[in-house]
Amino acid sequence: MTNLFNDTPKKQGYVFPPEWAQHEATWLTWPHKEASWPGKLETIYAPYCAFIKVLAQGEKVRININDEETKAFAIAELEKAGVDLANIEFYFHPSNDAWCRDHGPAFLLNKDGSKKVVIDWAYNAWGNKYPPYELDDVIPTRIAEHFKLPLYIPGIVMEGGSVEFNGAGTILTTTACLLNENRNPDLSKFQIEQYLMDYYGVEQVLWLGDGIVGDDTDGHIDDITRFVNRNTVLTVVESNPLDDNYVLLQENLESLKGMRLLNGEALNIITLPMPSPVIHEDTRLPASYANFYIANKAVIVPTFRDVNDTIALAIIQKAFPDREVVGIDSIDIIWGLGSFHCLSQQEPAITH
Repeated sequence: MTNLFNDTPKKQGYVFPPEWAQHEATWLTWPHKEASWPGKLETIYAPYCAFIKVLAQGEKVRININDEETKAFAIAELEKAGVDLANIEFYFHPSNDAWCRDHGPAFLLNKDGSKKVVIDWAYNAWGNKYPPYELDDVIPTRIAEHFKLPLYIPGIVMEGGSVEFNGAGTILTTTACLLNENRNPDLSKFQIEQYLMDYYGVEQVLWLGDGIVGDDTDGHIDDITRFVNRNTVLTVVESNPLDDNYVLLQENLESLKGMRLLNGEALNIITLPMPSPVIHEDTRLPASYANFYIANKAVIVPTFRDVNDTIALAIIQKAFPDREVVGIDSIDIIWGLGSFHCLSQQEPAITH
């Protein structure tokens, strides 16, 4: 079902469920690229496996893995962390890098939750910044073929971290990323909106501006503003007026205040603090509490050994009363310029 004329997921009644909807699994791609964590790759496996341990307590964890040798290494690391391997599945889908949110499949369900399809957007490593990426680009198709799921290939660049869903017809994104000329330079804003609506099954696209300093994705939404239910967002703000993030996050906050959902309702806005700047080797890293991942039984939040860790965890816990909020140290992982949300992609559960 690849790009049939006049056939889109939306026309077939498919929608992208919000992250808090029931998962069948979480997809990950096992980290192996030294260049993504120069000098630190070996230090990320402990927090990465701590992340998997929490995930596996409430759902399957499906891991793209390069080869048998890497699988054996992964199993050893998972066992060291006390992970329940009964919920871990490995798939030999070779990869270039670990950022499954952006290169992984987008899973959609039909309205009654009885059928599932996969969208394989084009992937170019955030504007051709980190070649090669050919292996990452085909992972969604490999997964669709393995599970014999219908596949749509829109043919334009789109990353999972650039879009946020409320589960009621609305997508939130940023102009800094989706309108960047290094993604789809031949498409207008209107055309990109049309692709989003047709292939994610939504009715409305709301646009914020810039992403945070240090974000090499050109401003992914999942570092700044996240839906926690149909009409509520958590959005990060910077309290220090001298910080480089202060003005742009204030502008995003003002934009959110002016937005209206499909029913005309204003957003319920909850603000999250930012951690103090995280600097490594003179590089400011995109540390943000907004890069949390909503699993079936928990919300996993990156922490940064900062005074605001506890405050952020408490705010997020109040927003998710039905889930345990778990903070996991992300000081080493963030050196790769992303955290738990960037590393993961949810697969919704068939409900009928």
